[in-house]
Amino acid sequence: MNIRIRLFASLRDMFGASVLERELDNPATVADVLALLVSERGEPMPGNLHVAVNKEYANPDTPVHDGDEVAIFPTVSGGAEERKRFWLTTEPLSLDEVAARVTAADRGAIVLFSGAVRGITGDLQTDYLEYEAYEGMAEKTFAQIADEVRERWPQIEDIAIVHRVGRVDVCESSVIIAVAAGHRQGAFDACAYVIERIKQIAPIWKKEVGPDGDFWVEGPGEHVAG
Repeated sequence: MNIRIRLFASLRDMFGASVLERELDNPATVADVLALLVSERGEPMPGNLHVAVNKEYANPDTPVHDGDEVAIFPTVSGGAEERKRFWLTTEPLSLDEVAARVTAADRGAIVLFSGAVRGITGDLQTDYLEYEAYEGMAEKTFAQIADEVRERWPQIEDIAIVHRVGRVDVCESSVIIAVAAGHRQGAFDACAYVIERIKQIAPIWKKEVGPDGDFWVEGPGEHVAG
């Protein structure tokens, strides 16, 4: 089968072309495309590469079909703070800031989720929460969840996840998720999936602090007194 490979920025300079026409055995995946380029270049490709198939972000195991356009590009330009998609912070969260990280001209749907601290949960009164996270692993878990989303919903173009650590007061956001796509189909489901997976696998814990004392919430229905 024949595919069209588009190269950008430093990759274009490495191969001396912005567009390559190549033949691949069928079936093939993005990993096969990258392996082909490695064999042509004679050395490994640089790190921090992104791949899109027909203008949708792809993973190494994403299938490639006859006539597909595969774009390969390095991390976009800009400061390190601008490039962040998955991070922890002690600062108050901003819906506008997180949405801006995934907004682009070809994305007509930006779905946001903000998880706010409740002051009243049934008979329980909360003054504030204290969040603790395993830094480094938490961000990698966010990236893993984003990969899961792209596998289930290939139309999703970008995802950003930020979570507070430290003290978070009632009515403040403890987590914000932004999911971007060309159209709204699947974007709401993808956003809901992200928050459920964060609660399932992200190494983040919270301590409830209220007038009756404090306790760690370390699992569904599990309260460990402090």
